[in-house]
Amino acid sequence: MGNRWIPAVLLAPLLLSSGVAVARAEVLSGYTVLVETGASRDAAIAAIRSAGGTVIKENTAVGTMSAMAPKAGFIQQVSASDAVFGAARDFTVAETTAAPTAAQGPAADPPADPPAQAADPLEEEQWGLRMVRADLARDKQLGDPRVRVGVLDSGIDGSHPDLAARLDRGLSRNFTRDVPAVDGPCEVASCVDPVDADDDGHGTHVAGIIAAAANGFGTAGVAPNVTLVNLRATQDSGSAFLQPVVDGLTYGADIGLDVINMSFFVDPWRYNCAANPNDSPEFRTEQRTIVAAFQRALDYAHGKGVTLVSSMGNNHEDLGRPRPDTTSPNFPESGEYSRPVDNATCSKMPAEAGHVLGVTALGPSQAKSDRSDYGVERVDLSAPGGYLKDYFGTPWYETRENRVLSAYPRGASLAKGFIDAAGDITPEGERNHMLKHCAGTRCAYYIFLDGTSMAAPHVSGTAALVVSQYGKADPAHPGTLTLAPDVVERVLKGTADKIPCPTPRTVSYEHTGRTPEWNATCEGDLAFNGFYGHGVVNAFAAVTRGDEFLGG
Repeated sequence: MGNRWIPAVLLAPLLLSSGVAVARAEVLSGYTVLVETGASRDAAIAAIRSAGGTVIKENTAVGTMSAMAPKAGFIQQVSASDAVFGAARDFTVAETTAAPTAAQGPAADPPADPPAQAADPLEEEQWGLRMVRADLARDKQLGDPRVRVGVLDSGIDGSHPDLAARLDRGLSRNFTRDVPAVDGPCEVASCVDPVDADDDGHGTHVAGIIAAAANGFGTAGVAPNVTLVNLRATQDSGSAFLQPVVDGLTYGADIGLDVINMSFFVDPWRYNCAANPNDSPEFRTEQRTIVAAFQRALDYAHGKGVTLVSSMGNNHEDLGRPRPDTTSPNFPESGEYSRPVDNATCSKMPAEAGHVLGVTALGPSQAKSDRSDYGVERVDLSAPGGYLKDYFGTPWYETRENRVLSAYPRGASLAKGFIDAAGDITPEGERNHMLKHCAGTRCAYYIFLDGTSMAAPHVSGTAALVVSQYGKADPAHPGTLTLAPDVVERVLKGTADKIPCPTPRTVSYEHTGRTPEWNATCEGDLAFNGFYGHGVVNAFAAVTRGDEFLGG
């Protein structure tokens, strides 16, 4: 049994192999190889070596091996082995692959005093908190520091005043490295950023929605007293590749995280198709591997007690009736081509994966955002994500306040030209809806963004409140709480605010300048429909009457 791949508990951070020597002049690329369930691990390694590859890292929890190999023909050659399910390109692998980076300093001390329950200065701008009733939920539950939420994203800025005390640096890890061809020049010599950095800003914004401290400064999160763990797995560019997100999921499961937020889709394919007629055999193998490896990681995390939440996507389509995909593969650059998408054999990951709560985005009027994906086949819940074109015909139309305000890193703001060297917001920053907040000599930055990426963390924060309210001590991870993800899901769906389909059911966005392709039809009824799923998540109801749904 020891030489066969079976689901294991530990992530092997580094496995060095004495693979077949590869000529130095040969161009090497990175790959993720997925071991066939029940197959011999040694046979999989032998197959990699036979195809000219060298194993450099292994995730024993789900049976993936990271390898360096020649470009030509490796995927098909290694996948021909009975010991291998398939392989996919890994654009983040370097010839020298380090273990996931941990914090460079001690973990932040918890706040000396309980966070204030009074409104933070910028909460007036946070209509999303009010829509999910998080402001009311505070009287019952602020969130418990023993509840830990993983942000599988671009990073978390640990210096931000709203996040510094909430981030557990000791548990946080970086599972990827900056790739200059994707992300631009590396900020550090190793190209592996510290665990309390975020050069993109997306992860910091998501983290602030979940758990910005209610500390009398800036904004507040849905669950302002829970603990955040940075699972850095996406690139500075926003791209998300398979192996880092798989590693982040299994690590998060192993350390006992309660919730993991996933506001991304796995690149380079918008839809991963098993047998698309327009794809090459190599690309078909790659996409099947992405779906299988990612689903193994999700199954593993769910089995370890993690509630998994995902954004639905911003391609304004019914996921049960997908349009042709004209944007994949999106890396390397200019490689995309048009291909039909068969709903039965193509999946957007992780939004369409098992054990995942898919979330649509709403504007402040509770209208579905024009950009948000939707559909009865996959939506579970809805939440505030922002809708710039909400309130058409009123002074609020296309105002920044229709978006979602949250924390943003100073470094990313400076790098993107949103602020100048003195820290003042530039015209570019104004165009991108930046906001600067100061109290005395302390200043921090915030930005209004919209998308299903902003909707998912409202659900993740509410899930964290549910675990805080009803969770029990976790014997596997002393000092933490746990609650089965199926129970969390029942509470979230059972206490959500039911919203019917609009009348008429087909919503046209043409009056706002969109083409007819953007028009969306809502199917379903009050209890469940394609725009709102089981309803708008309600944090107050979840912590005050969620016990009605604990028993199934």
